[in-house]
Amino acid sequence: MSKPSARKSPAKPAKTSAKRAEPISIPRTHKSAPLKQLALTDDKPGNGLWPSDGEVFDRTCTDCPRLAEFLEEGRKQYPDYYCAPVAPFGDRKAHLIIIGLAPGFHGANATGRPFTGDYAGVLLYQTLHKFGFASQPESVHRNDGLKLIDARISNAVKCVPPDNKPLPIEITTCNHYLQAELATAPKNVVLLALGSIGHNAVLRTLGLRASDYKFGHGAEFKLPGGQWLIDSYHCSRYNTNTRRLTEAMFEAVFARAKQLIAGT
Repeated sequence: MSKPSARKSPAKPAKTSAKRAEPISIPRTHKSAPLKQLALTDDKPGNGLWPSDGEVFDRTCTDCPRLAEFLEEGRKQYPDYYCAPVAPFGDRKAHLIIIGLAPGFHGANATGRPFTGDYAGVLLYQTLHKFGFASQPESVHRNDGLKLIDARISNAVKCVPPDNKPLPIEITTCNHYLQAELATAPKNVVLLALGSIGHNAVLRTLGLRASDYKFGHGAEFKLPGGQWLIDSYHCSRYNTNTRRLTEAMFEAVFARAKQLIAGT
């Protein structure tokens, strides 16, 4: 069945205003927290993270008051954590772009690289390596020499949200960064959404209605612009511990993505 043609992408929304929220609780360190952090100034050339250009990524962005406040509190309690918007990681012309939810507090928010430092990244990077998209199976910190091969990892929301739950207005406000990022992608790119928020964020960037493209693990859609959208349950600890997502299920999604990239 044919899909509706893409509508004009929405313009960058204005800065949001928000009522003063209740005091924000910073999660305590747990045993899977990274052992080594790197300061904002420790980045090395060629580490695969996109620069802060103000369009695709802006490390100084404070457009979401609640998230900006949460980052500020995080910097006070964990001064060795990155605690800033997290840049996309990987190949600028990648044919596989993975879109997650948002940085985890003790993961990407601590290390400065998507899916690095917490449990969710373990299965992701192992699978990327197994299918030839990563130079090594483990991501330790953003200057560890890991390279992604024809792949990139990004998030629907670039800043860590309290309780891992961004508000709808925060997802909308951050969407223009993903929109600018996907505008540079090859026409036949495979967009792999980890979870429904990533799925809907992709559709928003392309001006498509979520009601026409229902999220479901293993679902795939040929989009009007020539892109492919594939869905997977998020590789979170909860989903893997409850067996909602198994290693075999996750690998099947990547196997299909590789087939689509190859045109088969």
